[in-house]
Amino acid sequence: MKTVIKTNQAPQAIGPYSQAIMLNDFLFASGQIAIDPSTNEMVEGNIEVQTHRVMKNIQNILAACDMDFSNVVKTTIFLTDLKNFGLVNDIYGKYFTEEPPARSCVEVSSLPKGALIEIEVIAHR
Repeated sequence: MKTVIKTNQAPQAIGPYSQAIMLNDFLFASGQIAIDPSTNEMVEGNIEVQTHRVMKNIQNILAACDMDFSNVVKTTIFLTDLKNFGLVNDIYGKYFTEEPPARSCVEVSSLPKGALIEIEVIAHR
């Protein structure tokens, strides 16, 4: 069964997509950029600030489905500068402390709203 997930604790969609879709026991979350859900504006700051905001947005989407980072089985990270990988990796590791998920990380030429990072996740309940 497919269920659209929507929470005010994560940024509202800025296009024709859902924050996440629950399909049976799998959650497919749309890519999150560093938008503050309280203002729906990009946070000001460097890659560290943006990465923490992205991870908090993901955390809030997971929480809306009674899940947490331990439920995540796959992530994809999009960076506008792969030189930031080390900094992102350090922050990412603070959220995935045990049995981290499978992951891909790619450099892209640009992201919506000038974001430096976008992360999407797949989780299993």
